[in-house]
Amino acid sequence: MQTILLTVEPSLSEISIKGNLEQFLIVLSVSLSVATVSRIFSWFRQIPYTLLLVIVGLGLAFVDIRLVNLSPELILEIFLPPLLFEAAWNIRWRSLKDSLLPVSLFAIIGVVISVVGIAFPLSHFTDLSLATALLVGASLSATDPVSVVALFRELGASKRLTIVMEGESLFNDGVAVVAFLLLVDIAIGGGDFAISSIVIRFLTFVGIGLGIGSIIGFGISYLTQRFDLPLVEQSLTLVSAYGTYLITEELGGSGVIGVVTVGIILGNFGSRIGMNPRTRLLVSEFWDFLAFFVNSIVFLLIGDQINFASLQKNIDLIIVAIATVLVTRAIVIFGLGNLSNLLSKTQLNLREQTVLWWGGLRGSVSIAIALSVPIIFTGRQEIINTVFGVVLFTLLVQGLTTKWLLKSLDLIGDQPLRQEYSELLARKVALGRVINYLNNNELASEIDPEYYRYQQGLVKGELQGIEDKIDTLQREHENLRSLTMEQLQEQLLDIEADTYAEFIRAGKLNENLSPVLQEIMAKAGDT
Repeated sequence: MQTILLTVEPSLSEISIKGNLEQFLIVLSVSLSVATVSRIFSWFRQIPYTLLLVIVGLGLAFVDIRLVNLSPELILEIFLPPLLFEAAWNIRWRSLKDSLLPVSLFAIIGVVISVVGIAFPLSHFTDLSLATALLVGASLSATDPVSVVALFRELGASKRLTIVMEGESLFNDGVAVVAFLLLVDIAIGGGDFAISSIVIRFLTFVGIGLGIGSIIGFGISYLTQRFDLPLVEQSLTLVSAYGTYLITEELGGSGVIGVVTVGIILGNFGSRIGMNPRTRLLVSEFWDFLAFFVNSIVFLLIGDQINFASLQKNIDLIIVAIATVLVTRAIVIFGLGNLSNLLSKTQLNLREQTVLWWGGLRGSVSIAIALSVPIIFTGRQEIINTVFGVVLFTLLVQGLTTKWLLKSLDLIGDQPLRQEYSELLARKVALGRVINYLNNNELASEIDPEYYRYQQGLVKGELQGIEDKIDTLQREHENLRSLTMEQLQEQLLDIEADTYAEFIRAGKLNENLSPVLQEIMAKAGDT
């Protein structure tokens, strides 16, 4: 009998592994196919591919095709770290620093307002207890960085608007998760209601996340100065994203805050002092693909996990929750936005505040938080249904109308034009370097002179055409000249950082020098 069992058990294990692998391959194939189709056909490009994936997932759920069970651990530990890291890697600290006050207000005070503003109306107008309503508020208090960043990049919103939205969505996730953990502890009877105790625990969560993220971020930054191996440096960024999250969570901190911190440090400091321009480009392309890959899976699964019967039973809860989310979001954005305008140089006008209000989508983070409510909690199913309903509304209604709102308020502006201008500048620099190489090539004497002159003529002709286009755009749009100056400053800072890193790799310098040009430019900008 034992012999029979021994021979059967491996077979069952193999069947289970095979089934899970087939499920994963189906999810991967469907998600990447939808994402690819959305980029190829012009009609589908009108809809951001992340929202299109949700719609396809809803269609599968409607016909009761469930691709895979979506667990909070899967989102939080596998999907969330790379998505957060990619967004943090690409956000520029200099731009974020200028908008730090509104971002901090929205991400910290805004979360508190959202939790309270959603919870009390829910407990008053529905049958939910205050404890359950507070958990719903905590789940819905974070604007999802996955949804928001993907959507704004698709639509090409202005730089300032994108920075504020990205910064808020990056940081308020960590605050929302910490608030949720504290409220869960209180709700199940194991926590202390004292404000001082809650503040201390909150600061501990955030402090550990900032500390671990900073240690790993600066450590890898200085480590990559010692060698120039693109694949190794690329792998280190991936290890840092997952490693920071797991270590921080294990030590009792906020993994979300830790990943965001390490991503900002490596993207703004480590990539400058420890990576040459080619390596930076390779790492950025790697994270762009990884974010596209994970986004494709996450948004399809969000739609696929919707249970229409459960949503219908809790439609009253969902309607009240949607209303409270919109009202509290308006209080946060218009109230704190105007306060920020009084206290900082970064001014958010009414049109920009309107987009920030309507663009506060909820997504995978809210769902993961709701699914992580302990099973022993009596209101768990109501929390999950309410959060799923609100997420569905924000993604489909707000998400699909944000592009129209941006155009109506004239906030997309000249972003496509600036992108075209940036590409022309890049081509001008590249072809200029090609011509310099041809003019100073030591092998020129070994090549047929007529052929050599022909190649030079081709490049010079193309370069002249590009310069003519740049001149035309500058005459027609004088504001584009500021973009040229911004790119020049970026190049100067890159040259300085690359030089220090080169000296360290050659053993001529023991430690990195603090950048001088950045301070000079900052002082020049203040005068």
